[in-house]
Amino acid sequence: MWDYSDKVKEYFFNPKNAGPLESANGVGDVGAISCGDALRLMIKVDPPTDIISDARFQTFGCGSAIASSSALTELIIGKTIEDALKLTNQDIADYLGGLPPEKMHCSVMGYEALRAAVANYKGEAWVDDHEEGALLCKCFGIDEGMVERAVRMNTLTTLEQITHFTKAGGGCGTCAEGIEGVLFRVNAAMVSEGVMSAEEAFDPKRAANVKKPKRKESPLAPKKPAVPAGAKLTTVQRIRLIEQSLEELRPVFRQDGGDCELVDVEEDRVFVKFSGACRGCQLESVTLQGVQERLMERLGQPLRVIPVQAH
Repeated sequence: MWDYSDKVKEYFFNPKNAGPLESANGVGDVGAISCGDALRLMIKVDPPTDIISDARFQTFGCGSAIASSSALTELIIGKTIEDALKLTNQDIADYLGGLPPEKMHCSVMGYEALRAAVANYKGEAWVDDHEEGALLCKCFGIDEGMVERAVRMNTLTTLEQITHFTKAGGGCGTCAEGIEGVLFRVNAAMVSEGVMSAEEAFDPKRAANVKKPKRKESPLAPKKPAVPAGAKLTTVQRIRLIEQSLEELRPVFRQDGGDCELVDVEEDRVFVKFSGACRGCQLESVTLQGVQERLMERLGQPLRVIPVQAH
């Protein structure tokens, strides 16, 4: 389990401002459940003053994602849009008493969701389908813009740091060269602007001499359907695929002190049992939706996931 601050634990187990906001006039969606993390930020802005009077969130992800989203709403309520946009992902992490390096991408996701929600309020286009050539990491849907903003805002200088802050490169790893290209270009610009020394900047020659560990695919990297479309599975085959899919997700749940186990399968209904931190969480329904989408993705057919108590 990650070493979380007391405030992260508090905002995970008792998140503030979780749930839908019916009166929202600005909504920002980032990520995707199929990619592991998804966040919807809803803001209510007073048009005459541009003050954010209320904010709520719905998220699928780990404890850090829930805590970061909750912290973000606390930070922006009462601020004008202009002041809210001055916040950085580091402000979110600092508000929570820090985040593990491997979980900094959760604070970056909150920052990106805020930009998307403000753009929606202003009636501006928020490009979420990536211009051709801009998509860097297909596993997690991360584009050049998000990587570039993370590098500049947090003075990142290594591929590992970018993965921690954005998840880019955390799946199959085939995007590493492209990510390093963006890192080299942005760091070079930062050196010319005087915000970074040449010694600190990313050096591809130096990086090439560093032995990189064999990358394990993230359990949350998107999965292709295990069976051809329209193929019929026996009950035993369906159960095995469901068990395999839940086993792929289990490390993510266990990192935050929770778990999800298969209880039974009846036709298109899959009964699961949440335990530990996953049971009784205010966002259990969102986690349930994420599990359901992952199972449908793997089986290539519709089904419904239902939580039950232990028999």
